[in-house]
Amino acid sequence: MQNLFECKVKYEKIDEQSGKEKKVSETYLIDAVSFTEAESRIYKEMESMIRGEFVVTNIRKANYTEIFENEDGDIWYKSKISFASVDEKSGKEKKVSNQILVLASDVKDAFDKIHQGMGGMTVDFDINAIAESPILDFFPYFKGDEVNEEIPSNLKPLSEVQPADSPTEFETE
Repeated sequence: MQNLFECKVKYEKIDEQSGKEKKVSETYLIDAVSFTEAESRIYKEMESMIRGEFVVTNIRKANYTEIFENEDGDIWYKSKISFASVDEKSGKEKKVSNQILVLASDVKDAFDKIHQGMGGMTVDFDINAIAESPILDFFPYFKGDEVNEEIPSNLKPLSEVQPADSPTEFETE
């Protein structure tokens, strides 16, 4: 399960129409383990995107259960879906709501992408709302199959510390 954080970044950028500098506050979505890591990752991402000074003004936990990316989309849409679920203890049916983030070109495209992404569900669901999100970009923990193999300098691989023929603590009885 992803731990998602919405990070607000404030900086000055040049207005394309007037050519003057203006202060802007933009929201980005980061997949991170903790608030500390989210802050570290947003600073790294912003350093490569923004020239000059910027400040992270807010970091909050985001509650999206699914994220549907789409290379043709350019706007992030926040959607609320609901479906019926049966409570195992009481046996009663209850309504469950989830937030979904989808990258699409317009509201209709977002609607279509949600149906396409949720098509494998065995229960019926309703789309209660689709609205444009303030999120400008999403930085996933891993992009595709790429995994960061870099080992921090204070840690060593187990193979360098332990002989190959000795059992690990998980293999002992």
